[in-house]
Amino acid sequence: MTLARRWPLPDHHDLRDDLLVAWDRPGYHDLLHLSEVLDRLDQLAAAGAGFDRTVVGLAAWFHDAVYQGAEDDEERSARWAERALPPMYAEEVARLVRMTAHHRPDDGDPAGCALSDADLAVLAAPRERYDAYVAGVRADFAHVGDADFRAGRAAVLADLAAKPHLFHTAQGRGLWEAQARANLERELTGLGRG
Repeated sequence: MTLARRWPLPDHHDLRDDLLVAWDRPGYHDLLHLSEVLDRLDQLAAAGAGFDRTVVGLAAWFHDAVYQGAEDDEERSARWAERALPPMYAEEVARLVRMTAHHRPDDGDPAGCALSDADLAVLAAPRERYDAYVAGVRADFAHVGDADFRAGRAAVLADLAAKPHLFHTAQGRGLWEAQARANLERELTGLGRG
């Protein structure tokens, strides 16, 4: 199924097309990432995770819609959602997009937990895809020198690895936790921080 057909609203096709253009860029935060996040949301729903598929699907479409490697990318993406979406969706989608800046949803937030898990599920990818993801992240930060990138990447990964669980839903933990931990350990070791 093409990404255009996965748009969760039956209308607003101009907005969908604008989002597809925004996601069509090199690096990790590209159309493949959007597709994978939507796939992981489908997996979580099929495994029994309960969340509003339309709202979380819209949040997936917006969560990295603005991506320039800046600290305010999520905020700018959230503001776009607030301006562009119908009022019945705008506030909740923007809240979810902002949550992806740190991936620490409240336990009682099924929508936030599902979006966070789907966004981080790449951490559990098979080795070849995981390595391509890491290369894509490096491409996203091509403007950063190697030493600074390695230090920053190691800090991000160490912060993730220190969490009691990488995934917030029971379904996400069952599907992805063990492989994600193994990938993080391998990458951290390669960065000299294992």
